[in-house]
Amino acid sequence: MPLDCIFCAIAAGEIPSQLVYETEHVVAFADLNGQAPTHLLIIPRRHYASLQDVPAEEIGIVGELMQAAQELARERRIWPNGYRLVINAGPNGGQTVQHLHVHFLAGRQMVWPPG
Repeated sequence: MPLDCIFCAIAAGEIPSQLVYETEHVVAFADLNGQAPTHLLIIPRRHYASLQDVPAEEIGIVGELMQAAQELARERRIWPNGYRLVINAGPNGGQTVQHLHVHFLAGRQMVWPPG
C-alpha cells in the first residue's frame, strides 16, 4: 500500500468514511465531490494504480467491482431506472486518484457523450 494513497487509507479504515458496501476485496463509499444525486466510489482494497495495472492473473477483481455495482443498484432500488459506471484511466482519461476506482452515478438522467 503506497503511503500517500487516500483510497488505500479509506479501505484500511485509517481515514474515517461511511462505507456503504464492504466485502473481503471491495469497499464502496460516497464521493465527497458527487456529480449526481447518488455518486459512489467502488474500489478494490488492494492497491492498483489504474485499470492498466491489474495483472492478468488478478483481473477477477474487476468482476468483483461490477458485482458490487449490481448489488448497490438492487439494495438502493436504483435498478431498473438505471445508473452509469465510469472508470477513468490515466491523465487523458481524467484519473485524479491513482487507485483503481469505479464511479457509480445514479439518480438523474445521464447524457451522451459524457466528456
